[in-house]
Amino acid sequence: MGVHCEGFQRATADVRLFSLPFGRVRRREILCNKKHNFLRKHKEQRTTMTILISGACGFMGREVAAQAKSSGIDVVCGVDIAAGVAPYQPDFPLYANYADAPKADVVIDFSNWKPGANVLDYAMKYRVPVVIASTGLTDEQLHQIAEASKVVPIFRSGNMSLGIALLRALAKKAAGVLGDAFDVEIVEAHHNRKLDAPSGTALMLLDAVKSAYPDEREAVFGRHGRDCKRQHQEIGMHSLRGGTVTGEHEVCFFGTGERIRISHSAENRGVFAAGALRAAAFLMNRQPGMYSMDDVVGQL
Repeated sequence: MGVHCEGFQRATADVRLFSLPFGRVRRREILCNKKHNFLRKHKEQRTTMTILISGACGFMGREVAAQAKSSGIDVVCGVDIAAGVAPYQPDFPLYANYADAPKADVVIDFSNWKPGANVLDYAMKYRVPVVIASTGLTDEQLHQIAEASKVVPIFRSGNMSLGIALLRALAKKAAGVLGDAFDVEIVEAHHNRKLDAPSGTALMLLDAVKSAYPDEREAVFGRHGRDCKRQHQEIGMHSLRGGTVTGEHEVCFFGTGERIRISHSAENRGVFAAGALRAAAFLMNRQPGMYSMDDVVGQL
């Protein structure tokens, strides 16, 4: 009732305002100014950000390039170790290493982080922010990212989907509410070309669930053998690989006589590319530091 009353009061106030002399003219002027300001701001956002795509020849690099083009975002260049070898020929310059690449406003990285192809060197050289969407990173590489975030803004996430960010929050909440009465298992499925297992998203979900418990929980990656009775503190992790699955993640809570499953399915790579471009826009003019999809969700 409070919401409806407040809305009614605002509506009444608007009617009074625009029923004054020249109210209609004034209202039209306000609406036109708002529209003009919105279009001008939107145009500036579309034309001021330029990006470098790291891993430009990969599936995700191509998807980012396609969405950037349709959104009016300028791709300064791409960097990929397969430059000059891969059959993919984009409509922007492509380099095999970062030393030859010109400066862009933001780097979007979907590369495999091969030795010698360090995107962080480029970012710190030009003092530009980086969106890191690559998964399967080592502890040493994660340390390098943390150190670089002291110099430039870095947005890192194992999954750029807004839906996955919500799944993490829901899984954490469910684990906190259900507690020890429910066993937790996390299952993920991807296409047969994915290199790392479990997926970076599954590990993000694991961290979210573990953080909800007061005591330490242990991840068990698959089960095999004749003595696999589930222990109280376990969180099972299971990876499926096959076909052309874009990405599926499910957090399962098994209780006595009941089960709860929270899942997310990505139908195509477009959701990840859109999320990466959203993250790049978010990083513009940010201070050095580590950022994640939680920061983006917090602004919605």
